[in-house]
Amino acid sequence: MDASTQIARARAFRALHERGRPLLLPNAWDAGSACVFADAGFAAIATTSGGVAWSLGYSDGEQAPLAEMLAAIARIVRACPLPLSVDFEAGYGDSAEAVAASVRQVIAAGAVGINLEDGIEHVRLRPLDEAAARIAAARSAADAAGVPIFINARVDCFIVGGAAGIDERIADAIERAHAYLAAGADGIYPIALADPAIIATLCAAIPAPVNIGARPGLPDLAELGRLGVARVSTATRLAMCAYSAAHSTMARLQQTGRFDDLDTTLNYADMQRMFPPA
Repeated sequence: MDASTQIARARAFRALHERGRPLLLPNAWDAGSACVFADAGFAAIATTSGGVAWSLGYSDGEQAPLAEMLAAIARIVRACPLPLSVDFEAGYGDSAEAVAASVRQVIAAGAVGINLEDGIEHVRLRPLDEAAARIAAARSAADAAGVPIFINARVDCFIVGGAAGIDERIADAIERAHAYLAAGADGIYPIALADPAIIATLCAAIPAPVNIGARPGLPDLAELGRLGVARVSTATRLAMCAYSAAHSTMARLQQTGRFDDLDTTLNYADMQRMFPPA
């Protein structure tokens, strides 16, 4: 993909983020799933770190080598014409400088957005100043590359907040959001939220697009829009739906010996037309 195309996709992706009109963003795990979502009419796609890792034979949590993850991103970009945001986990780097180097590579692979999380191994939160420095490094790398990527800063207070109470976690999330925006983030992703009152509080306190992760029990898109949400991503959910469907279908086949469950809503011809020629 040439630079002008990538820049145009980055600008188009930015324009899709509008408070009160949530962008529904499906998270793909390979080129095939990306093309299926494009065919379904979505305006942009993202990746799921867990789904990509599983498709490559690794567990989630930056266990997939960077080179393999970048190759997967490049395959999605080649096959799918939509803007692509990458779940880049913690940035594939022990230092801010290392994060910048990794971000340069994911931009070179064709991404126009990234998620960067401030949790460490889903166990504890990274110190605020350190997390902000990593976002600043990612922004500097994007500026140097000339691609205005959308940096979505994930705030992990609600999954790794330790012994803090909910009010303390909300205050920490808001403080972190403001620091990350000052460092160069474009949006904030407080993961693991479904409570409408908390979502509304964060949307009111954060002067940027807020991303909510789709999950059972979450208010619907219209209600999330009224709460001020700008983006809803499916995270690992679609990959888990696909793997669950294959798992349960084959379990029934094994139990019954019958092939009725192999009937599908998409047939071979449907799949073939979604992919560009070599």
